[in-house]
Formats: sequence, structure tokens, C-alpha cells
Amino acid sequence: MPISRSNRNKFIAITLGDPGGVGPEVIAKSLNDSKITGLARFIIIGDYSAYSSFAKNIPSGCAFIDTNSLKNAKPAIGSPNRLNARASLDYLDLAIKLLKERSVCGLVTGPVCKESIRDCNNNFVGHTEYLAENFNIKDYGMFFSVDNIRTIVVTRHIPLKDVPKSVTKKKVYIATKLGFNALKGFFGIKRPKIAVCGLNPHAGEGGKIGDEESKVIIPAMQRLKKDGILVDGPFASDTVFTPNVICAYDLVVAMYHDQGLIGLKTMHFNKLVNMTVGLPFIRTSPAHGTAFNIAGKNKVDPASMKEAIRLCATFAK
Repeated sequence: MPISRSNRNKFIAITLGDPGGVGPEVIAKSLNDSKITGLARFIIIGDYSAYSSFAKNIPSGCAFIDTNSLKNAKPAIGSPNRLNARASLDYLDLAIKLLKERSVCGLVTGPVCKESIRDCNNNFVGHTEYLAENFNIKDYGMFFSVDNIRTIVVTRHIPLKDVPKSVTKKKVYIATKLGFNALKGFFGIKRPKIAVCGLNPHAGEGGKIGDEESKVIIPAMQRLKKDGILVDGPFASDTVFTPNVICAYDLVVAMYHDQGLIGLKTMHFNKLVNMTVGLPFIRTSPAHGTAFNIAGKNKVDPASMKEAIRLCATFAK
């Protein structure tokens, strides 16, 4: 459907994600809430045949762009397959086109099956990397938020064995700076306080069980302090998410994916939101995956998707 250029700053795109996963269901449930639809005007992108299984109609204030990637067929629900994966990439590509045209000002993405998409596009790593590549962004990051707890990861989707060599002074500096900018620009925190994790158990114990803290992380922190950024650490990652520590900081910088996310998902799985920072627009998503095991069974909680939509609507410009 054509979108009025005069209204372009009022629209946020929502992609269904893998049509065989929980994406269509959590989006339909979220947009059935008038408190969510009242936040902005939304354009849902995907196969209407997938969405219509969970919604009787398109909510007021919303539009739907039917890509018809499934040729009007109902998707196979509950397991990954190539057709659904290709469809989910179609949805994302159309959203990127609308963002580049400035027809929409923000993006909320439903969960996709990365393994299946790689059968269609071998270079696909994830939403974060795909969006950054399409907008020629060099410095970007995965930033997670729930209530007043926030985390950014220095390294993303790489094998654990590659983490130590991938944690460099430059990457620690860039990730922390991106997080700092997000805290100020999105969350309005004037003087953010940031906790930086160590890489090794007990943050290396003064070099006894690893020297990445002294050789990489602390020098990066010293540079950040010269920039006027309030950073403390390196903290042992097994204690940084305890209430006495986490409540004193606006952001935790984790060195690798699971270091930052195990604690957050254990405590706040149903509300956690993933944001991509560094892009020229706001992109959010629920922090859960496709959940094929419960797809189509009316068992999924839409709270994380609702929060992703709320944050995107709040921060979109």
C-alpha cells in the first residue's frame, strides 16, 4: 500500500518474523491491546495468511502490507523450513526499503530462524548484522533493556573459543561508547554510570587466571575515563547482576553474549527487549526466539513484544 510522505514520521514497521514461529501470534496479541496501538501508527509487514490465524482483523491505526511470500497459503507452524525462512527475509527486506525511503521511522522485528535463513542467504548472521550491513554502519551493538537494567555486549554471535582474541581495546571502547550514547540519547540519562565486566572468572584475580583485564579491558576503560565517561570495573561477571551492584549502574558492558544475557534472561525473560544501537533509526525486538515448540498453541506471552513496540514508539524520531 502507498504511504503518505506527510505522515512518514508517524509510522513504525513491524515484521512478522518466521511465519511458522510465535512472531505472528505475539504481534497479533500485542496489537490487540489499545494501550499499544495508541502509541503510534504501525505498518505490519508479512503474509496476511500467517497473521490472520491469530487476529480477526487489522487493528485500528494499523496498516498491513501483505508480501504474499507464501502465495496465500497458511504457513507450516511449529518447525523450521526454507519457505518460511525465505518469507521472513522478504519481510525484513521490505522494511529496509521503507526505512531507506523514510516511509517509516522505526522497526520492530519478530523472531526469525537464523539457521534456516542461512540456507537462503549464507551470509546472514542475524538481524543486527544484516541491518548494519544494509545501512553501511561500521560501529553498532546489541543492547538489552528491561526496566532500569541494561546491558550491551562487546562480542555478539561468535563461537566461545573465539571470544578472547575478539575482545580488543577498540571493541570494548566502541561498545561502551555506543551504550553511553544510547543511555543519553534514548533514555535521557545525563551522567550514565557504567559497570564493565571482566572476561575471566573473578575478573582474572589480578592476572592469576587471565590477563585480558589488565592488557585489554582496563586500558579501554582508561580511555573512556579520559572521554569523561563514568566506568567502573572490571567486575566479576558472576556478581555484577546481583541487586547491590546492578542497581548502582545504568549499564553493564559484557564481554560476550552469554555473559551478558544469562543473568538478564533468568531474571526478566518475559520483558527483555533487544535494541540495535548505532543505526540511523530505532530497531527493537523481543529477546526471545521463534519458540517453535509452542507456536500456534496460544501459550506464548506477548509481554516482551509489547515492550519492544513500546520502546520503539517512545524512541522513534
